[in-house]
Amino acid sequence: MTNIKTNSPKLAKKLNFFKSAGSFAMLVKATALEAKGKRIIHLESGQPDFPTPKHIVSAAVDAMHDGKTKYTPPLGILPLRTAIANNLSKKFQVKVEANNIAITPSGKTAIFAALSAVIEPGDEIIYPNPGFPVYETMIQYLGGKPMPVPITSKNNFSFDMEIFRKKFSSKTKLIILNSPSNPTGGIIPKSDLQIIARMVRDSKCWVMTDEIYDNIVYDDNYQSFYSLDHVRDRTFLVNGFSKTYSMTGWRIGYLAAPNGIMEKMDYLLTHIVGCTASFTQYAAMTAIEGSMSEPNHMVKEFKRRRDYFVGALNEIPGIHCSLPQGAFYAWPNIKSFKKSSSWMADYLLKEAGVATLPGSDFGKWGEGYLRLSFATSMENLEQAIKLIKKALAKI
Repeated sequence: MTNIKTNSPKLAKKLNFFKSAGSFAMLVKATALEAKGKRIIHLESGQPDFPTPKHIVSAAVDAMHDGKTKYTPPLGILPLRTAIANNLSKKFQVKVEANNIAITPSGKTAIFAALSAVIEPGDEIIYPNPGFPVYETMIQYLGGKPMPVPITSKNNFSFDMEIFRKKFSSKTKLIILNSPSNPTGGIIPKSDLQIIARMVRDSKCWVMTDEIYDNIVYDDNYQSFYSLDHVRDRTFLVNGFSKTYSMTGWRIGYLAAPNGIMEKMDYLLTHIVGCTASFTQYAAMTAIEGSMSEPNHMVKEFKRRRDYFVGALNEIPGIHCSLPQGAFYAWPNIKSFKKSSSWMADYLLKEAGVATLPGSDFGKWGEGYLRLSFATSMENLEQAIKLIKKALAKI
């Protein structure tokens, strides 16, 4: 008989770099417990709990009724690209044109497109750790050499610049920035961005700055790398509509990049996605050109929750939590319990009925922390604090 295992076709080894995302893996565990009747408070999800504003939903419905359900150019419809370019020009006081913009079906697709455009096997890529897991996964998938730089509490969760300088070299092909940060909520200070910009200007290095949380900030100290002079000719700006407008399920993002690479980006998107759904593009245009009253209200509410939740976490014996400057995540230090973050996340799920994410899901230097989303109701947050405190007292 034929040995099926020996003769069966094999998958590409690089698929082994892909693993279940932490939030989705935790959701599966939490859902299984809910199916058995256990109430779970979900703090693992990285999405606003507010509905998409009605005028944005209406724009999508109107677009579908108007027959805008067909293919669009791979780079996106020109009115949306123009609207984004105008928004960036006004926001950063720089000149951005529609030819600098590509529309993508999600921010993750924009990240994949940017990294695919520059990474070749063996290239060294600097990126934040802890950080969004997609960065390391895609670096490895594309054959790059990961060069993680820790972001730690002593630097207000910005890069450890001493380590950054040591890792930056003529071999560095790309630097990945994420500010405000997922998972820490940290913001890279202007002084650090200026140092990075000076280093980049004298190199052959690219920068990808992921600013998906740029409108969810709680102070006036936010600075975009893309706004700095003399670096936009080597910078990819990744952003989207998921967080600012509570459009996570709409799957629409964008990429701002130098003119010189847009033709290649056009071809890349042609072959990997074809185009972004047409009616979501018209909805996104309504979002970016419309009122910011609802997004601003959402941020105001996030700030209220942040102030309560972080303060309450710090009152629990054994926990220390810095105040996040942006995004909607608390990043409490749990090292005093002498348990791994994955153990702690599983324990809190089973014992307290609170779904969180282990810091180790975000990289080596995330160990000893948990990521807790405060993008849920104040009632849920208050109940979660009581349950977490009770469960931790038993350790």
